[in-house]
Amino acid sequence: MVGLCSAFSQSDQASAASSSETNVKPLLLEGNEGELRTRRIHTDASAPASSQFMLKVSPKNNGSLHLVAGTEVLAPGATLPKHRHLAQDEIVLIHSGTAHVWLGDQERDLHAGGLVFIPSNTWVSAKNIGTEPISLTFIFSAPGFEDTMRCNSVPAGETPTQITPEQQKDCAHLGHAESASMQEQPQK
Repeated sequence: MVGLCSAFSQSDQASAASSSETNVKPLLLEGNEGELRTRRIHTDASAPASSQFMLKVSPKNNGSLHLVAGTEVLAPGATLPKHRHLAQDEIVLIHSGTAHVWLGDQERDLHAGGLVFIPSNTWVSAKNIGTEPISLTFIFSAPGFEDTMRCNSVPAGETPTQITPEQQKDCAHLGHAESASMQEQPQK
C-alpha cells in the first residue's frame, strides 16, 4: 500500500511539474528580437544619458522559471555602475570591444571572447575603455534582476524619464540587488 501511495504521489508531482512548465515557451531569436528597453536618465549623472539593452529570456518574456538572459551594447566610455546581485549568479560574455572589469578583489581588461563569472554577493563594475562598442550577453542563474532592469528603464520608443538615486535604490531592491554609491565607483 505504501509503495502504491508513493507511486501515485510521484505521478502527481510529475504532473504538477510538467503542467507548470508547459507555460515555458522555447525560443529561437535573432539578435534584434526580444524586449528592447532604454535606460532612464540618472539625475546624479552616474550613468550615460541613455543606453539600450534587450531582455530575451525571462519569466515575462517566455515563462522561464530558472534563467534570465539578454544582450547589451556599451558605447565607448560607458560604465556599468558598481553593484552586486544578492540572489543570482551572473555570466557576462563579451563578443566585441574591450572592457575593464572590477570583480570582487580582481581587476583586468577583457576583450572579445572574454567571460566574467559573477557569484552572488560579489561587487562588479565594468567600463568600455576601447574605441569600439562592447557587445555582450548576460545570463542570470535565477529570475529577479530583470525587475531592476525594467524599473530602471522604459520600453524602446518611449522617452526615457529621469531617475533619482533614491528611485535607483528602490529599483535595486526589486531585483535583489545593491548598488554602490558614486563615491565608491572605481575609476580608470
